[in-house]
Amino acid sequence: MNSRSKRSRPVSKAASEPIALRKFRSGFRWDCVALEPYKIAAHKGGDFRGASRQVLAGKTGERVGFHVRYFELQSGGFTSLERHRHSHFIIAIRGCGVCRLDDEEIALRPMDAIYIGPNRAHQLVAAKRGKFGFLCIVDAKRDEPRPVDGRR
Repeated sequence: MNSRSKRSRPVSKAASEPIALRKFRSGFRWDCVALEPYKIAAHKGGDFRGASRQVLAGKTGERVGFHVRYFELQSGGFTSLERHRHSHFIIAIRGCGVCRLDDEEIALRPMDAIYIGPNRAHQLVAAKRGKFGFLCIVDAKRDEPRPVDGRR
């Protein structure tokens, strides 16, 4: 195999299995992963600004009971203030931000991790300078977000 073919898109050994490798690229993007809006409309969980997501695992046929998603917030951007019956596990990987968890504000920087338990009001907010990116691991089957009044 020449070096050029080693860099090409990975092929699954079993035709029914999804491609396992999501090659990291510049700008916090991955091969074979679509850049999506954070949400389609604010009515599905409250107000938000400057947010996008990429689903790294759980959306393209992987046999897992969870999803791994990368969210990125633009400077000053934020997710909706909401709660769910399911839990989240967040790992900050780019820039700095804050996790609003009920009445607390917890500063996050790269490689900090935080567990958000069921029914806890939560919101992630980027610092005023720079992008804030984080991995979010959640159950594959989960309930709809319930907006919480009193955003910032």
